[in-house]
Amino acid sequence: MTARAAVIGCGDVSSVHFEAIAKLDDAVLAGVCDPDTQRLTAAVEAFGVPGFSDHLRLIEEVRPDVVHICTPHSEHASIAADCLERGVNVIVEKPLAHTLAEGRRLVAAAEANRAKIAVCFQNRYNATSQAMHQLLATGDLGAVVGASATVMWQRNADYYRNRPWRGTWEGGGGGLLMNQAIHTLDLLQWLAGDITAVSGNASTRFLGGDIEVEDTAEFVAEHANGARSAFYATLANPYNAPVTLDVVTEKAVLNLRGDLTVTYADGRVEVVPERRSASGGRDYWGVSHELLIADFYARLGDAEPFWISPAEAEKSLRIIKDIYRQSYPDAAETVS
Repeated sequence: MTARAAVIGCGDVSSVHFEAIAKLDDAVLAGVCDPDTQRLTAAVEAFGVPGFSDHLRLIEEVRPDVVHICTPHSEHASIAADCLERGVNVIVEKPLAHTLAEGRRLVAAAEANRAKIAVCFQNRYNATSQAMHQLLATGDLGAVVGASATVMWQRNADYYRNRPWRGTWEGGGGGLLMNQAIHTLDLLQWLAGDITAVSGNASTRFLGGDIEVEDTAEFVAEHANGARSAFYATLANPYNAPVTLDVVTEKAVLNLRGDLTVTYADGRVEVVPERRSASGGRDYWGVSHELLIADFYARLGDAEPFWISPAEAEKSLRIIKDIYRQSYPDAAETVS
């Protein structure tokens, strides 16, 4: 059976979703939606499908089997819940939602409805991430002792002027942590273990005249297994440096720098290369959107929920909002 797909939000990241749908043998693009007339017209002309400015009308007239949500953060939860309640399966870009309340709403909607939903933490599908997870899961490396991660990227004022919602609490729910570093934070807690406590700070060091959210953040986290991790991220770096993620165990050190290097206590060294992508998407989006999307379609008939569910994605959202509450104690309602 061929699944009918629709994309809601035809901005930047939608390009990788359109590419992924086109490569699927069992899916066809059936409609697009965007309230921006220029973006909507461009998508309709590019793909030759019906276009809508309202997502409820798209659902009613196109009857999609799967909807891809690529909208600003503040619209993720409400649109996804609308789809689930109408029996439509969902792939939603990160983050889960822009507030904790909206995140809880989407978790509840996913649990109350039979339609499936995936949250795009596509870096879990990277060859290096998969290899790290498998190595750690065997127990052969011993217990996780600790971890660290960095995201040293560059964004300028034009990046925010081009999409003004990105630089606001109302539209984005936050800045660097919600929009860029969230993928690395997700990998950190997925690989090193659930985070039970965090002490951190978010601040605006570079773009204070252009955005109201943070461009720099750091934290130390305690994990359920007793490990400790350290995290640093900034958008003030001169260029987009490779993400780093190190996990230290009793018998090995795993260093992610594009490729994965595993150095064992006995002196052995193994290297796991990362896939290289030919996608038209930006390099820092990673190489694995296509794999996540293909896996989601392949599992539509499964009885159990998709493994990167709203409940799973809520973990990173809670960590970020905890850091915001510590950093902006006088603006608790705004940052939560």
